[in-house]
Amino acid sequence: MKTLIIIPVLLFSLFLGLPSYSSDFDKGLTAYNNGDYATALKEWKPLAEEGDVDAQYYLGVLYDNGDGVPQDYKEAVRWYKLAAEQGVAEAQFNLGNMYYDGQGVSVDYKEAVRWFTLAAEQGDVDAQYNLGVLYDNGDGVPQDYKEAVRWYT
Repeated sequence: MKTLIIIPVLLFSLFLGLPSYSSDFDKGLTAYNNGDYATALKEWKPLAEEGDVDAQYYLGVLYDNGDGVPQDYKEAVRWYKLAAEQGVAEAQFNLGNMYYDGQGVSVDYKEAVRWFTLAAEQGDVDAQYNLGVLYDNGDGVPQDYKEAVRWYT
């Protein structure tokens, strides 16, 4: 009988010892929204390094915009890519822009198309529009006005 009581107590104590990722992320988000980028970075960086996809995306934003850190497109690409590979549409869209504009990477329209397509298929309207432009111009894909119209609408 004592064993049955000890097991729930041990499990409960394990949960108390787990890091509070969402709480730390939320602290970072509040700080970010208030323009306190140093605190946002402090909260998000450890989370991002441990694989938190939202923190990875927002670190990409910090480095992309130079918010609280020196603007570093290569570092932005690194964090966006980690989040994009885990399916974050906003990261996929931003990574597509990095490849399209050659920020932190060489201009690569095919890679831009790849990332925009992944984001567009998740309903990201900005990625859908950008795909329309790429098909309209024939950048990274064969020029195809029907496909352009499909993505525009």
